[in-house]
Amino acid sequence: MISDPFFYFVAIPAVVLLGLSKSGFGAGFGSLAVPMMALAVTVPQAAAILMPVLFVMDVMALGALRHSLDRRLIQFLLPFGLLGIVVGTFLFKLLDAKTVSAIVGAVTLVFLAQRMLFRPRPDSPPPSKWLGAMLTVTSGFTSFVAHAGGPPIQFYVIPMRLPPLVFTATMAAFFFVINLAKWIPYAWLGLLDWRNMSTSLALLPFAPIGVWVGVRIARHIQPTLFYRVLYAGMFLSGAKLLWDGLR
Repeated sequence: MISDPFFYFVAIPAVVLLGLSKSGFGAGFGSLAVPMMALAVTVPQAAAILMPVLFVMDVMALGALRHSLDRRLIQFLLPFGLLGIVVGTFLFKLLDAKTVSAIVGAVTLVFLAQRMLFRPRPDSPPPSKWLGAMLTVTSGFTSFVAHAGGPPIQFYVIPMRLPPLVFTATMAAFFFVINLAKWIPYAWLGLLDWRNMSTSLALLPFAPIGVWVGVRIARHIQPTLFYRVLYAGMFLSGAKLLWDGLR
């Protein structure tokens, strides 16, 4: 198990933020978890350590919200997300994780700028399915490489203006399947060793905190405030990912 106190100084807040993202409230903040932990360990090791923590969070979030998800939307998203996992598996050792972080961060900030400068009309149509397919494949890929799958898929789902609870539940179901699908490729790549897994066990008690807080807020928050917090989280995660990729 990792014994460096600085690692836990950055890892515990990262796990709490990840829990908030799993609840749907503050969904953009989840992409900060791996960059925060990468201050103390490598990006692949941080991603591997978070795997058991993600599983516990996914089960909690899905159990609390399963009755509210959009089943037609999730049936469309999952095949493309799993394709992204396959792409990530074969490109994992070829691509620099910092390059992926920079791309995800830049695209996130461009999306936010577009949403702020050119606000959609209430009667504007939802995004096209071909765009949704591309973004969902990208989400599966970036989720596999750096657990940063939130921003790409949010580009597609946010303009649908779903009720907060439906948005939260649908994202919880999507990432439950996506994160479950990572286990075999991560093992095949040699990332799931005993040191990483024992460190995950030390972090598990902090996993429910963010999920519990986020679910309670998501059940009562007004849609306008919900999406403002979502955009704030995406801005912070986009800026952090871009900074980590370029420095």
